[in-house]
Amino acid sequence: MAKRPISDFKRATANKLRTNTTAAEDILWRRLRRMNVEGSHFRRQVVIGPYIADFACLAKRLIIEVDGSQHSDEDVLKRDEVRTQWLQSEGYRVIRFWNNDVMSKTDAVMDAIYNATAVTPPRLPAAGDPPPPGEGEAVRGEDK
Repeated sequence: MAKRPISDFKRATANKLRTNTTAAEDILWRRLRRMNVEGSHFRRQVVIGPYIADFACLAKRLIIEVDGSQHSDEDVLKRDEVRTQWLQSEGYRVIRFWNNDVMSKTDAVMDAIYNATAVTPPRLPAAGDPPPPGEGEAVRGEDK
């Protein structure tokens, strides 16, 4: 997971999304900010690669998406799947909730998020990471 520069356009889009949230995102954001689990600092509208995640806990590599009814459209479902696969390839877990579930079943949504924060998957090695000790070392013959 190499750190990528964030374009001015993506940064501006994320800032705009932070100020134009849905009611469901507002409810979830208030609850996430109060969530008291070690290492579970959530951010909202986070640029990750080519995407902007609704909410992300980078330390736990957890992304939460809050989806409206437009996400039931077949084309949008396909784009969501591509997005999820890319994020998973970068070492993130993605969980999705419908807007109406966040609004009407907030406690159940928070329980699911709480359970997801209990697990931190192992970090994927970055391209520049050295191999683990003992790996990548060649055995050399004696010099004559």
